[in-house]
Amino acid sequence: MKRVLKIIGIILLVIVVLIAVFIYWITHTDSSLKDNYRDSIETGGSIEAVYLEDGSYATSYYEQTAVQVFEKYEISYPTEMETEDKTYPVIVICNGTGWKGSYSKAQQQFYASYGFIVIATEETYSWNAFGAEMCIRYLELLNEYVDDDGVPGIFYQKIDFDNVGIIGHSQGGVGVINAITNTDHKDIYKTAVALSPTNYELAVACQWPYDATQINIPILLVSGVGGGDDWVVTLEGLTEIYEQIPGDKIMVRRSNTAHGSTNTSEDGYVMAWFMWQLQGDEEAAKAFVGDDAEILNNSLYQDIGKNF
Repeated sequence: MKRVLKIIGIILLVIVVLIAVFIYWITHTDSSLKDNYRDSIETGGSIEAVYLEDGSYATSYYEQTAVQVFEKYEISYPTEMETEDKTYPVIVICNGTGWKGSYSKAQQQFYASYGFIVIATEETYSWNAFGAEMCIRYLELLNEYVDDDGVPGIFYQKIDFDNVGIIGHSQGGVGVINAITNTDHKDIYKTAVALSPTNYELAVACQWPYDATQINIPILLVSGVGGGDDWVVTLEGLTEIYEQIPGDKIMVRRSNTAHGSTNTSEDGYVMAWFMWQLQGDEEAAKAFVGDDAEILNNSLYQDIGKNF
């Protein structure tokens, strides 16, 4: 009997390892996003198309080595922040399995062009939201930093902690859920986006548990339909997450989109979501609000659930 149990244990371990390797493989067919990665993204609605274009802000980049396993903090921000006396909302990035913030700098610069401070790390194992938590703590330090000569840093009193969002893909989607439900700074988040978050059964098999019933902020859930279906979170898996969330939520699946591509393919609606939730953009809100919301009539999206 012990021998049988041992064999079963080995088989399960092998399965989990193979799953992890396959998630990595299907998610990362290229080493990084190109600056023009959005040129190949198809849109099916006018709002989606508008918010897939660059925003009105020139952007800059700052990084700082971290004495952590994720190596460094990487921040894209509106260049005007260095001289303007106002605060800017925040987007925190949770990386997918094997992914690094430096691979998606082009995407972060795109987000920053809409007036956001965007922070990422080189973390490749993000399910427990440790990197996200440390990003918030680091931003708190930057917001108060003054050097020994009394000169404020460029982020001094420029960070709007009342408007903080978070986004992550695949394992990073699990990181998003854990960041907003199970970290010291969980209450700082105002909204979230989870792109193909690993379904619960698979997450538990990989030892990435989460509790979607604890989500209490508006969240956009996205997955793909393509490439053999997004088995990392199938329709059944995404629906299970959606139904467990008690508050405001939207669930959509993008047609003809494999798991790896869900990291970028919805960027038009991702940006519209953050603009609405964190900057009060009423035009962006039309993509999601009401019975005639654009996303409901967009032929690129299906299996839509929405409770507001």
